[in-house]
This record gives sequence, structure tokens and C-alpha cells, in this order.
Amino acid sequence: MRRTILKSLALPLIASVLAGVPAVQAADNMKIMIGANPGGGWDTTGRALGKALQEAGVAGSVTYDNKGGAGGTIGLAQFANASKGDPNAMIVTGAVMVGAIVQNKPPITLSNVTPIARLTAEYNVFVVPAASPIKSMKEVVEQLKKDPGSVKWGGGSKGSTDHISVAMIASEVGADVSKINYVPFRGGGEAAAAILGGHVTVGTSGYGEFEEFIKAGKMRAIGYTAGTRQKGVDVPTLKEQGINVEISNWRGVYGAAGITPEQRKALVDGVVKATKTKSWQEALQANRWNQSLLTGDDFGRYVDEDHARLRALMVRLGML
Repeated sequence: MRRTILKSLALPLIASVLAGVPAVQAADNMKIMIGANPGGGWDTTGRALGKALQEAGVAGSVTYDNKGGAGGTIGLAQFANASKGDPNAMIVTGAVMVGAIVQNKPPITLSNVTPIARLTAEYNVFVVPAASPIKSMKEVVEQLKKDPGSVKWGGGSKGSTDHISVAMIASEVGADVSKINYVPFRGGGEAAAAILGGHVTVGTSGYGEFEEFIKAGKMRAIGYTAGTRQKGVDVPTLKEQGINVEISNWRGVYGAAGITPEQRKALVDGVVKATKTKSWQEALQANRWNQSLLTGDDFGRYVDEDHARLRALMVRLGML
């Protein structure tokens, strides 16, 4: 039996060496930390990546840990402390977490973990419940100008792309940014429930998170943060409606602190391999994500630049 097992393990390795292809050894189990509650963009991204890692033969199995709160920084702190030196652990991150770090100044930041890859970029959609009398963002803006606090916005955590997009709209139309009535939620599932229940005036998140509700007629899409109309998304942009605002949201993954350069390269190579799988390509299409792959040190520099850009934007908008 032992000889049979050894033979089954050796044959693929021998075949890959003969073919001149470096063998990627599958991890028994990959662990993915998701700094948000189930049902949102980070959760969808993490689980789609996990499935793709398995399809690519990079991971034998994948376990997930959802830890929502404070724009993902609670999950980040737990990940940084508990996963040191673990070459098979990753955390889903994004512009939301960078914004939360800028705003909350937590003791543990992305500089305490290892940049692996930026994966996707997506635009936000603004929605109202089907029963709402609001038919366009122009109507929301008129109400915002008269009484900023009367428009109750629902979206991701404070400092997130959702929050910043609302502040940008208020600033653009001359409303008092400091009087914005913004309600942060820990995940897309919570935000969707609040919108459907009529607990907020307008909700915002990535289009993929609300698409099923929009298509089912439970939510009405009234604005989109892309610069121009996007294929498959029948929603007028903010610019079309005279609101000069455009913003996108990125997501990616970091590895644990203290991993070796070789372990980091293996993670980067594994993630790149996963992005070429059928299941990942299907996830991109299903969620209206744009592939935006950037790896290693290039990704690390991008995040540093994004931190500086978001901080400058928040200062200008009066959010800091």
C-alpha cells in the first residue's frame, strides 16, 4: 500500500519535471480569513478564490473564517497575530480596509502582513427598495441639498468605498458632507436586509451583490459609479445624471507575516494559477468583477499609493 501511495505521488512530479514544468505542490489545507460577515463582496471573493485554488490543484481543501467589523481591521488583527509564519494562510483585503485603516488608525495595519495579489476591481450601484417613490439619483440629490440628514444611506463600513462615494456626491452637489446620515453595515447581507426592509433611503455596494434583487424587482437601481455604461449593467451612471463622480473598488489577498520569500512566491504563483481556472472566470462574469491582477511588491506599492490617495480624499471631503 505504501509503495502504491508513493508511486501515485511521484508520477505527477516526474511527469512535470520531464515536461519541463515546475511542480506546484498542493497545500493540504488553505485558510482564508474574510474580514466581513457572510453575504458580501469580500465573502464572495474569498470563497470564489478558494474554489479556484482547489480547481487549480493548489489547495487540497480550503477553510474560511468570517470576522466582520471595523472595515475588516478586526479580522486583520486576528489574522496578523494568529497566522505568523503560516505559508497556507491568506486574508481578503481591499479598498474598504485601506479606508478603514486611514480613518481608524488601528495598531495593526496591512504593513504587518505580506502583499500577495490584487484580484478584482468593480463599480458600485445605488439602489432603493422597490416600494420607494425615488426613481433617480437626481431626486436623491435634490433631497440631499435641502436637508442632508434626511437621506439615510446604507453601505459598507465607515471609510469604505461606499462611504467615500456618498461623501463625493455630497461634496460635488454642494451639500454639507459633515451632515451626511450614513449607516455602516458589517456585510452585504446585512445591508441588503436593511434596504429591502426600508430601513435606509438609499443603499450602495458592488453591483454583483445586489444584482439578484435588482433583476427580481425587489430593488430599483438608480445610479452607477463607472465613468461610462458597462456591458450587462442597465443602470445610468452618476455622470449621465449630471453628478461628476466616478469611483471603483478593488479586492485582493495578503499572506501571513513572517513567511519566507519562497513561500510568498508559492502563494503568488498559486493565486495566479487560480485566476486562470474556469470557476474563477465564471465568478468574474457572475459578479460583474473586472480582472485586475497585480502581484507581489507591485501590489504592495499600489496599496501604499491607495492609502495616500484615500487619506488626501478624506481630508478634502472633511471625513478626517
